[in-house]
Amino acid sequence: MTSQADSGTEVLAGLVERVTFHNAETGFCVLRVKARGHRDLVTVVGHAAMISAGEWITASGIWLNDRTHGLQFKAHFLKTHAPSTREGIEKYLGSGMIRGIGPVYARRLVKQFGTDVFDIVEATPERLREVEGIGPLRAAKITTGWADQKVIREIMVFLHQHAVGTARAVRIFKTYGTDAVQVMSENPYRLARDIRGIGFRTADTIAEKLGIEKTAQIRLRAGVSFALAEAMGNGHCGLPRAELITLAEKLLDVPATLIESALHEELAEGTVIADRVGDAECIFLAGLYQAERAIAEHLQRIRRAPLPWSAIDADKALPWIEQKTGLTLAASQAEAIRLALRSKILVITGGPGVGKTTIVNSILRVLHAKAVKLLLCAPTGRAAKRMSEATGMEARTIHRLLEFDPKAFGFKRSDENPLDCDLLVVDESSMVDVLLMQSLMKAVPGTAALLIVGDIDQLPSVGPGQVLADIIGSGAVPVVRLTEVFRQAAQSKIITTAHAINAGRMPDLTPPDAEADFYFVPAADPEQAVQRIVELVSKRIPRRFGLDPIRDIQVLCPMNRGGVGARSLNIELQAVLNPAGDKKVERFGWTFAPGDKVMQIENDYDREVYNGDIGSIEDVDLNEGEVAVNFDGRTVVFAFGELDTLVPAYAATIHKSQGSEYPAVVIPVMTQHYAMLQRNLIYTGVTRGRKLVVLVGQKRAVAIAVKNTSGRRRWSKLDEWLAAAKPG
Repeated sequence: MTSQADSGTEVLAGLVERVTFHNAETGFCVLRVKARGHRDLVTVVGHAAMISAGEWITASGIWLNDRTHGLQFKAHFLKTHAPSTREGIEKYLGSGMIRGIGPVYARRLVKQFGTDVFDIVEATPERLREVEGIGPLRAAKITTGWADQKVIREIMVFLHQHAVGTARAVRIFKTYGTDAVQVMSENPYRLARDIRGIGFRTADTIAEKLGIEKTAQIRLRAGVSFALAEAMGNGHCGLPRAELITLAEKLLDVPATLIESALHEELAEGTVIADRVGDAECIFLAGLYQAERAIAEHLQRIRRAPLPWSAIDADKALPWIEQKTGLTLAASQAEAIRLALRSKILVITGGPGVGKTTIVNSILRVLHAKAVKLLLCAPTGRAAKRMSEATGMEARTIHRLLEFDPKAFGFKRSDENPLDCDLLVVDESSMVDVLLMQSLMKAVPGTAALLIVGDIDQLPSVGPGQVLADIIGSGAVPVVRLTEVFRQAAQSKIITTAHAINAGRMPDLTPPDAEADFYFVPAADPEQAVQRIVELVSKRIPRRFGLDPIRDIQVLCPMNRGGVGARSLNIELQAVLNPAGDKKVERFGWTFAPGDKVMQIENDYDREVYNGDIGSIEDVDLNEGEVAVNFDGRTVVFAFGELDTLVPAYAATIHKSQGSEYPAVVIPVMTQHYAMLQRNLIYTGVTRGRKLVVLVGQKRAVAIAVKNTSGRRRWSKLDEWLAAAKPG
């Protein structure tokens, strides 16, 4: 700084009356401060890792007259101190930073203990019980909250010192506990691996500040693993060696020779494995490589054992089924049922309206009549619920079926404690990734038969691999491909549109003469598209079809980003459908308020909520620092710092909608989505709507999507493992 600038620098000290704004990611804050030597409250703008009302601050900076906000003190340096006055302590405790203490209990605590309250909580927490209304449960909550907050504050200060956003501090604390700062200091690259939302670049920033060299082995190896983990995020189980080296080179900005040596060490340690896929030499993450191999071995084990039921005479069973259901089975359906009754493993695949449900129901009825023990499962809660409704039998999610144990962080059902069944039916199998399929196959007893049902033309799983496509492509198990659309289904424009898209034909986008279940609404540009989508969801569809705009209508986008991406549409729709009142919390770039539709975006085994589950916010408790969310009739509570696993769900990506069905679906299809416009994406979106599908956008964009079958190739080896084990 020049001496001239220095002369304008002042020091200001005072009590934080109110935190007007604080961005947990950047630390930027706007404070209202009762400053020494000033009669009125002062606005202070600066950066702090963590700040609460009631704290004492010392700041050095300059006075600025902001055109919009008036006189402000812009702090170049800002230091916080624990409050020491009764007033400050009460404000601090009442700010909601410690779960279990809101304004009411803050007042009582200060009244009882005065300025000694912090020492009491720290050294003799049993004395908290002296305060009116504080019983053993609340006392324990306050003590734990206080201890947690101290560590979280320590983490935030560490991150802040290393110029890294602090929004993930709670997640870091939950992952590493009280050792967090030590872990981050010893190997900051663990953050990129263990904490969702913290990427390699962030970990690299910390490493650089800690003095870790650019060419250090710890950095190079972390870069190789991270590049593979990124590929896994795109659905791959591995990557061609040359592609991996190029990716890591770009990421690390070091010569390829150094990356080769780091890769050599990773291979020697067994964290990654080299093998071939076709002619390409590939590098796999060890866990995924072993999972694909294990799936092939389990399928082979199941296939080799005899059928668990004695021979069934299909010539008698088929007429019996027709009589029981009142349906006449088509030749293709009858043939599929015959095959299923004599197969140890069978795959049934086909689009909407081709009779998959009829076939599965028929098989289940015949086997149920023969006292065969049946188990039904699907990857998501919604898909399992639909399966139960369609079959009249209980269907569970794969996670519930395998009985996840949060303490052991694993499934109770495995090869040592297999499922008790003669037939396992897996529906919506296109969604099942490699790791989940491995866990499921491990738990299937060799004596049981396996029926895999799914739509091969839908998007592959969000997680790594392409299990259904690989099983079908291997030629190692019998497959029934259903293509015939039945007469009743052919009356639905949703179904005829889906099949046209799947066949690569441009669907009919002309306005229907009479009321229909499929419409195309033109929009020339993103602004017009957003306007039309908001109007359709909030007014036109509810008025015409009697549907609830929040519960029954789902906007599905090809991508998250952009003006008509899920992120910006969520903001627009939330403002119209559920404007927030005073009871709200702002975290991780979103506002959460009672009545909001939200989606869980990662598996949370402790709470039993999974990636893609949709819920509704019941309550935002500002005193307890908690948000209560209803998922299918079950209330799940999140602390404010854990809200990074929830996002508003008025709009979602088509990828996230897999396995779900909604009464009405609205899909923006714009040329700005060019990178994502693929046939299987639009097909998956259209097949999510049960009563109504509306495409909004440009005909040209629909044409691009229908023609584009390039859907990125996924690097996996399961089909090769299965083909190699195929009986001659």
